[in-house]
Amino acid sequence: MALELDQAFAKASDLISDTSTLVRVVLSGRRRNMSVPFERIDIRPVLIKDEISLQLSQNDGRAMTTKNIAPKEFDAKSYLNLGYANILVEHTNGALTIRITKKGEAQLHEDKGLRTQNLGHDRKKARLLSASDPFLIEVGISDLNGEVKPSRTDKYLQVEEFLRLLVPTLNSAIEAKQIKSPTTADPLVIADLGCGNAYLTFAVHQYLKSANMPVHVIGIDIRPESLKRNNEIAKKLEITDSIEFRAEAIGQTSLTLCDVAIALHACDTATDDAIAWSVNSGAKLLLIAPCCQHELQTQMVAAPAPWNILTKHGLLKERLGDLMTDALRAQILKLLGYRTEVIEFIGGEHTPRNIMIRATLTGAKADAIEIENYKQMLELWEIDPALASRVNIIN
Repeated sequence: MALELDQAFAKASDLISDTSTLVRVVLSGRRRNMSVPFERIDIRPVLIKDEISLQLSQNDGRAMTTKNIAPKEFDAKSYLNLGYANILVEHTNGALTIRITKKGEAQLHEDKGLRTQNLGHDRKKARLLSASDPFLIEVGISDLNGEVKPSRTDKYLQVEEFLRLLVPTLNSAIEAKQIKSPTTADPLVIADLGCGNAYLTFAVHQYLKSANMPVHVIGIDIRPESLKRNNEIAKKLEITDSIEFRAEAIGQTSLTLCDVAIALHACDTATDDAIAWSVNSGAKLLLIAPCCQHELQTQMVAAPAPWNILTKHGLLKERLGDLMTDALRAQILKLLGYRTEVIEFIGGEHTPRNIMIRATLTGAKADAIEIENYKQMLELWEIDPALASRVNIIN
């Protein structure tokens, strides 16, 4: 059922204001030509000291923040007008779903069915990956008792936080029809480029399979020993029908296409190889967490004034080179028709390499000013980023 936005929001606002029946609210997705302050906002009533509050959990793509607001101080309509394309309001008698189309129309759908409020105020973070999952034991993150090994805690958290970003991004792209809706006959193809010991490869496969999403995951790494090890694990887990591994260089892989490309800490120009292969193969979604970036730093010989204030210090020059490398990667992707973000996907206490480049193919034509800014950056610094020579980008 189509309604005017004001009517749709009024209906949702009325349901949200009744905390005696409200179960939860989810705001996600982004309306066309609008920006939103968070990737997703979850709202639910909680009982604190015998009084009802509204708990807001706001995910900005790298961290979740939570705050509690008194119902009388919560302006539901202002949140509904933030620019989200998908609005879900669940209450004890059913649910209201609002989807705002590209034309700005509100498509409403109502479900009937009893739902139960959960007013508990437990802030403990739920884990996506159970430490006792057989794949975590097989890859060596958990011990035989199903406990995460102390030496592998950081790796476990990196993989889990990667999944926290992948899943909502993937779902949003499917809802927006930027990625096909996968079926058993035509599953989602995901390539893990430079997979190494395949911690992430197996995690993505197992988690999405548990969510009943048809997938075929391919791990690519040049080392034959990784191929042998990972194949043995896949056989033990009996998942060889939907996961495979190839001992190939990223830039020379026999794989020709995928829907989603991921890479966790592909080192130096291996990140450029991963991005370039993904772009040239028509990948619709990229989630790339770069590792050490040295290639551009060697070109930063004569820094333009006044940037030499920074580059005369070796440590600061190295960090600036890292930032410039990833900024140019993001800009190149933007010029190639991707909506691109550079975000922190996990806290720096777990790894200093905590930047992620997230890009969704929209096909949007780059503005002339974006092209000019890119050219000026290269001319000013007298640099030639490795990625530019690997993709069809204007120089």
